[in-house]
Amino acid sequence: MHLTLRAGLLLLVLLSPLGGHAQESVGLQSEEKLLLQDIPSVYGASKYEQKVTEAPSSVSIVTADEIKKFGYRTLADILRSVRGFYVTYDRNYSYVGVRGFGRTGDYNSRILIVVDGHRLNENVYDSVYVGTDGLIDVDLIERVEVIRGPSSSLYGSNAFFAVINIITKRGRDVQGAELSGEAGSYDTYKGRLSYGSKLPYGFEGLLSGAYYTSSGQRLFFPELNDPATNNGVAAHSDYDRYYNLFGKLSWRDFTLEGAYLSRKKGIPTGAFGTALNDSRNHTVDNPVYIDLQYDHVFTTEWRVLGRLHYDRYYYYGDYILDIPERTLNKDSFLGEWWGGESQVITKVLPWQTVTLGAEFRVNTRQELLNFNETPFVSNLDVHRRSTNWGLYVQDEVTFGPHLTLNAGARYDYYDSFGSTVNPRLALIYNPWTETTLKVLYGTAFRAPNLYERFFQDGHLFLPNPDLQPETITTYELILEQYLGAHLRGTAVAFYYDIDKLITPKQNPVGDTITFQNAGNISAYGMELEMEGHWASGWTGRLSYTYQAAEDRLTHSRLINSPRHLVKGNLIAPLWADRLFAGVEMQYTSRRKTLAGKQTSDAFLTNVTLFSHNLLKGLEVSASIYNLFDVSYGDPAGEEHRQDIIPQDGRSFRLKITYGF
Repeated sequence: MHLTLRAGLLLLVLLSPLGGHAQESVGLQSEEKLLLQDIPSVYGASKYEQKVTEAPSSVSIVTADEIKKFGYRTLADILRSVRGFYVTYDRNYSYVGVRGFGRTGDYNSRILIVVDGHRLNENVYDSVYVGTDGLIDVDLIERVEVIRGPSSSLYGSNAFFAVINIITKRGRDVQGAELSGEAGSYDTYKGRLSYGSKLPYGFEGLLSGAYYTSSGQRLFFPELNDPATNNGVAAHSDYDRYYNLFGKLSWRDFTLEGAYLSRKKGIPTGAFGTALNDSRNHTVDNPVYIDLQYDHVFTTEWRVLGRLHYDRYYYYGDYILDIPERTLNKDSFLGEWWGGESQVITKVLPWQTVTLGAEFRVNTRQELLNFNETPFVSNLDVHRRSTNWGLYVQDEVTFGPHLTLNAGARYDYYDSFGSTVNPRLALIYNPWTETTLKVLYGTAFRAPNLYERFFQDGHLFLPNPDLQPETITTYELILEQYLGAHLRGTAVAFYYDIDKLITPKQNPVGDTITFQNAGNISAYGMELEMEGHWASGWTGRLSYTYQAAEDRLTHSRLINSPRHLVKGNLIAPLWADRLFAGVEMQYTSRRKTLAGKQTSDAFLTNVTLFSHNLLKGLEVSASIYNLFDVSYGDPAGEEHRQDIIPQDGRSFRLKITYGF
């Protein structure tokens, strides 16, 4: 394994410079000027456009071009490729880990995902999904901004470890009709039809719909190798299917946007005490949102943004319980909320930019329901309403050409627990044009969600409406260095403390369990990355992450927390601007499981051949995932009977897109 890893990384390093020799030589000084002019910009770090070197955070950007050439199928694929991130899949939902914290079964409530500025985390579990349950089709993404560190000073709750800002395409980016079809392993098929155009009188629109179906795998679980559990075999219960819709219409300063998803996923693991190999076990997720935004620049010194939105999330699951006779359990939640945000950005002085904002949310429905159908037994029936609002300010002051201070804070009020204030400070120093040094400090919070406050099962698990928010304090030191015209290096050192982590604990009196603010976590680590871009089309990225996270009380290593992550990405032009090879290598070290065991380390290789410009409007790609058929697994959550859940072996996908 380690020999393969070293060989693969060596190959990436050796291949990357070839792009530099392939292009025509020009003067070094002019190349450096061109590179510095083309420093990518980021919107989500400060809620306005700025160069990544000026942002008060460590930022990674994945573009639509990379999505195509690396064959990414979901947001989970995108995040797996990014420095310091890893993804755990329990064959129903995908969970994102970052900087050593990857709690199984947390439904991604400690990262915030926004689409064109619209918050996606729902209002019952605070969940947000990144797999086939993700609301936005990756074919509609213009770029993904990964903004590390706490951002509650701008975004409020859930911006705990990171903010993932998805920026979607506009009508002009499609400019006509686009038909796409995919076929892959496990009887997997997908079709998409999109239409986009820049219309007369200042209108611009995009409308897209997709359908996906997959039969899934035949799985074997050694822990369940018993006749009572079908000898550990789940043959027809890993299926996955969804359809989604997305629409976007702009006129002058107004943008109306909406999305809908319906996804049904079989549960093959026997989770929550369900019968193994029963295809009736499944979950269904139906998120939808409508967002109206007004964004106007009055002068170079004044910009005003306002938005109103409506969101709804309906989930339900059928669970065939095996205790001791088979019983149908119905589980569901419904969340509805609406809200708004207003923001003013003004240049008070030529060297000072101030951002003022206000945000509110009215949760009109927060419902949890669980019952056994026959005989009828009600296990959970919660109906709540709530509100929260926040005020934020950010001040960016430039002291001459080399030093910038970015300071901000946000006040949030929740009718469930009261108020919280979270600041962020960033000192950004540019001693030379090619060098940026950032010193960052910030805090963030995650409000206790409805499930954690009110979940009960009637006998063992009791509600705890008095939960307080989790908090995190993070310190970061970041060095970003351009090396000539083509290379950019990044080095990050980080340390964070988490207090009042919400976790289920046994009560001191009696044999009952409640969610409590009982956890305290500390972590430190470093991230190293080198990126290269050449005009000939060669692109490379190599990163290494070391992370050590532990429970402060027991000094034990966290569950599902790999110490080492190594990632390499290479795009190689094989034939002018017509054919490209995208090679991706990912190494994840061993992770501790709930049973105290460890997963094996895993080195995965994905390869994609991508072609366009052979025929007008035609794009073709062929991908092989897990090229060397590595056998590996992810740590399971407490709801599963397994300790380690097996992941996909070698698989393929063929994709054809035609625009007309």
